Amino acid sequence: MSTLIIIIFILGYLAIALEHPIKIDKAASALITGILCWTIYVFSIDGNGHDIIHTIEHGLNNGGGLYHHMYDIANILFFLMGAMTIVELVDAHEGFAVITDKIKTKSSTKLLWIICLITFFFSAALDNLTTTIVMISLLRKLIDDVKIRWIFVGMVVISANAGGAWSPIGDVTTTMLWIKGQLPNVEGIVTNLFIPSFVSMLVPLIILSMSLKGEIKRPVKQENLDHYINPTTSGERTFVFFLGIAGLIFVPIFKTYTHLPPFMGMMLSLGILWAITEVMHIGKSKSEKHPLSVIGVLQKIDTASVLFFLGILLAVGALQEIGHLRTAAEKLDTLFSGNIFSINIVIGLLSSIVDNVPLVAAAQGMYDISPSGDFAANGRFWEFLAFCAGTGGSALIIGSAAGVAAMGLEKIDFVWYLKKISWLAVIGYLSGALVFYLMFA
Repeated sequence: MSTLIIIIFILGYLAIALEHPIKIDKAASALITGILCWTIYVFSIDGNGHDIIHTIEHGLNNGGGLYHHMYDIANILFFLMGAMTIVELVDAHEGFAVITDKIKTKSSTKLLWIICLITFFFSAALDNLTTTIVMISLLRKLIDDVKIRWIFVGMVVISANAGGAWSPIGDVTTTMLWIKGQLPNVEGIVTNLFIPSFVSMLVPLIILSMSLKGEIKRPVKQENLDHYINPTTSGERTFVFFLGIAGLIFVPIFKTYTHLPPFMGMMLSLGILWAITEVMHIGKSKSEKHPLSVIGVLQKIDTASVLFFLGILLAVGALQEIGHLRTAAEKLDTLFSGNIFSINIVIGLLSSIVDNVPLVAAAQGMYDISPSGDFAANGRFWEFLAFCAGTGGSALIIGSAAGVAAMGLEKIDFVWYLKKISWLAVIGYLSGALVFYLMFA
């Protein structure tokens, strides 16, 4: 039965990786994989009905079980749903225009630096997926030439993934490590990962700047602002933007002082933002108010991504229960003689081929949190894992949520990205990894 679970997991993984060719959403594949893995796991349990129920609830040797995994998964999913809602609410108010409307330069090099720096810090405060979508929308208004815009979009992917790695709310993988206790110290995450992450963006940015010359040609056809009615006033946009950012930044502070799960801080921020925006638009008509309300923006939430995380985390949980992840950890330790840097560099490069979420989830199941050493809470292994999983996915356009979003929005060719951007991403990734090694080895 355990072998069958592995086969189902591999087939599910292939279906996720081949999402576009087979034209089946990865969320559907992940859900089928997760449920089937647990179903087969149930049939592999020897004993009567009581024994089976007890094992499901408490796991083998009372170490976990489905209930335990669902508690961890629910923490992540509610956190993501809250963050997505806040970001969509800010976007509905056109709050991001507070930043993007300030960019006036036409110099290609200067614009590239501005875009990359904004993306890097935006990604840390929001998340890499949302930031990528926002920045691509901006680039379409700034750059007319598609191939030139693709180069900028490629750097946006690298910058977004780098920026998300050093923030507990910037990348799902770092969020997972933060929520599940591998990296509970927010200050440690930021302090130890900022420089390597920045270097992983800076090196490819410098290389590309040397070859990028001239001015950017903006689209000839501009939006006719005379025929466009802003849904909000300038004051409302500014207020909601800074309120949303403050709400997201509040989450790690809330967790630090209350020790409550992060999703509760996120839901508190959402509740406050919800109440304030309701009062803000109380005098408007129903048709004007609805798109600017939480009820209205909930329709825009990427529910498929939430269900994808549910399915893949369930599947990984099943592998953990039957002991396969422990075996994989032992083999990696043997292959690399326990070198945490080599192990994580490989995991990071693998994340460019397969999704980094299940890879990190698998690593969480493979290695226990030790009382001390590299595998302790806030240990070097977990810190380096956050960096590698976050930035390594930039090597291929399909290796991260930011890359997949860019590919879909701009119709970027896989081979084009491989030729033009991948080598820059790999150089940046290895440069950042080297910096981390020199800092802490």
